[in-house]
Amino acid sequence: MPIERITIIGTGLIGASIGLALYEAGFQGSITGVDTSGVEMQTALQMGAVSDIAPTSGDHRAAVMQSDLIVLAVPVMAILQWMQTIAPILRDGQLVTDTGSTKLQITEMAAKLMPGRFLPGHPMAGKESGGAALAEATLFHDTTWLFTPAEEPVSNACQTIEVEWRGWVAKFGAKTLDLAPGRHDEVCAWVSHLPQFVSTAMSALLEDTFGNDPDLRAIGGRALREMTRLGSSPFSMWRDIAHTNEAPVAATLLALEQRLQHLRENLRTPELREEFARANAFRKTH
Repeated sequence: MPIERITIIGTGLIGASIGLALYEAGFQGSITGVDTSGVEMQTALQMGAVSDIAPTSGDHRAAVMQSDLIVLAVPVMAILQWMQTIAPILRDGQLVTDTGSTKLQITEMAAKLMPGRFLPGHPMAGKESGGAALAEATLFHDTTWLFTPAEEPVSNACQTIEVEWRGWVAKFGAKTLDLAPGRHDEVCAWVSHLPQFVSTAMSALLEDTFGNDPDLRAIGGRALREMTRLGSSPFSMWRDIAHTNEAPVAATLLALEQRLQHLRENLRTPELREEFARANAFRKTH
């Protein structure tokens, strides 16, 4: 049977964008939006990202029980909490997926609470600010959507839904890639989490050093804007990432600290040229 009913828990930027992308790609079924913020739910409803909303806890339960697919599109800690909430009411043939930025803890919990019914996912897409009002049907175009399937595959009853969901993701314009959960968290610490924390540290340093100094604002150009753009990202999401991926993130920050020290110590030596050469080589191959 095709997917006819979907519940999206979390109608912010990612959740609302998934709803918009589904309808733009031709999804004909119903999408129920669930969110602790009534404003986010109403915004998602008004912009056509969901077809209805579940404003009470009882409605949340009914929406989940009636859906073929449940998408957890909230920060990681909230995903873990929602998994515990919905696990007791799931029935055979329902598939749960998520959009969490770290995967190891989520995958481990899924193996205990809902074995054979969970497909961990992570769209590598977003903006420095969140909220349904910023959602776009094209948010996932030309991006990579990561999956970290458990060692035990989804049950036979869920396989058709998994195949269809992967198909919808492809229709969003995203390329899919499967990784082991630990590998996912290690690589994302380098390509996603480290850039965020570098931008946060740099933005905070500039704020402490210059504050509202008009000269900084006047002189700073594209390089400053690009390097500090991620500094506007919300703490709530990145707190969860730091807590659930602490060791890999700490390792990347330590490696960067050591690299910066190397640069500082070689500002007047041939090593500086070599460092630029290595950096240029990375850009040429990516």
